[in-house]
Formats: sequence, C-alpha cells, structure tokens
Amino acid sequence: MRILLDTHALLWWLQGDPRIGQAAMDAITDPANDILISVASLWEIVVKVRVGKLEADIAEISEAIDAQGFDTLDIRPYHLAALADLPMHHRDPFDHLLIAQAICENLTFLSHDQHVPAYPVVYLPCAASR
Repeated sequence: MRILLDTHALLWWLQGDPRIGQAAMDAITDPANDILISVASLWEIVVKVRVGKLEADIAEISEAIDAQGFDTLDIRPYHLAALADLPMHHRDPFDHLLIAQAICENLTFLSHDQHVPAYPVVYLPCAASR
C-alpha cells in the first residue's frame, strides 16, 4: 500500500503522539507500505511556524523524514488540475491539495480530519477513535 500522511499525522508520528491509533501505526511501520510526505505538508508546517500557530524546525523534520525512510511527493501540475475540480467540503487549502494528490497518485490518505470521508479518496483514519 502507498500511504500519504496528512500534515498532523506526520507531526504526531514524529513526536510519538499517543493520538495515533494502532491501525495507523501498523500501516506506517509495515515495511511493505510506502509512506509519502507531500511538499505541501512541509509548506504548511513552515506557514504555521511563521504565523505562530506551531513550533517546529523544518530542517529537523526534513531530516526525520529521511531517517524514517519516507518518500517526498512533489506538487505536479496535474495535482493542481485535480485540485481545481475538487468539491469544497471544507476550507483548508492544504488538505485540499493533499487529497487531490492522494486521488491522482492512487494513495491511501492517512488523516484524522473529519471532512476527508466526504471526498473520493481512499482513507485510513489516523486515530483509533474520535
């Protein structure tokens, strides 16, 4: 399985946050699965740091992504074309781009966002319960 982590899923994973459920942990640690991190997530982290909504070091996060063996997913024009056609079930532009990427690349999207099931994307809940 190829899995795209939502930004909060990435941060929770790197921090060892207990909000990640067992199914999500098993999926991330399964060597048969490819774990992808979108450049959009890195961009989101930097934006949130700049506006004071998050404390994080993007260099450390990038190093941790490499150390974990995760792959980075670039933003491609066809991702943006899919984004243009995506319904607006909520207003988070970073989530919209991540969902469009997951759809285009046939990825499972691992997230805790309650809006994700409204989109036509394969979804794996990040947390055990809400």
